[in-house]
Amino acid sequence: MSEVFDGYERQYCEISASLSRKCTAASSLSGEKLKQKASEIKSGIDGAEALIRKMDLEARNLQPSVRAGLLAKLREYKSDLNNLKGTLKRITTGNAQQGAREELLESGMADTLVVSADQRSRLLRTTERQNKTTDRIKDSHRTMLETEELGVSIMHDLHQQRQSLLHANDTLHSVDDNIGKSRKIMGAMVRRMDRNKWIIGLIITLLVLAILVVLYFKFVH
Repeated sequence: MSEVFDGYERQYCEISASLSRKCTAASSLSGEKLKQKASEIKSGIDGAEALIRKMDLEARNLQPSVRAGLLAKLREYKSDLNNLKGTLKRITTGNAQQGAREELLESGMADTLVVSADQRSRLLRTTERQNKTTDRIKDSHRTMLETEELGVSIMHDLHQQRQSLLHANDTLHSVDDNIGKSRKIMGAMVRRMDRNKWIIGLIITLLVLAILVVLYFKFVH
């Protein structure tokens, strides 16, 4: 949740509680004292309205998942402020202390103040629950980011391992090619050695025959 919104919200709750107390005190006043108190309350209501407008602008700039809850709270704050306006109007319309008290009793002033207090209590509880929910969302988002980073790291490691395997495979193919070439060379050398053996054997045979022929003619003649 926005820290700016939280700051505005705390200010509003303090002003709203103060206005309720002032309305309660004003209900027993009359004359100039009532006018002065009513002026203070009117000024406080104007300040509360300004805070609500600021909260509304801040909420609309947040993410949709957070914005919806904040706008719902703002509707309750506006309702609470309207109740205070109605209370102030009922107080200032009376001309005398007794008339003001009767008008407040007839219009349910006491009930309105109790309702306002209950609303603020509910709003505070709702704010606390929403803060906890926001914290859980932040924790989930942080966990998701950590999981994503871990997944990227694993993918990077797998890519490096794949490159290593491909390089090893290329090396094996190169070794196989060299072994094939070596086999061909060895085969050619073996065939050449066999051919040389036959040639040497033929030469030896011819020499032996030549020696025998020479010996034959030597002993015959």
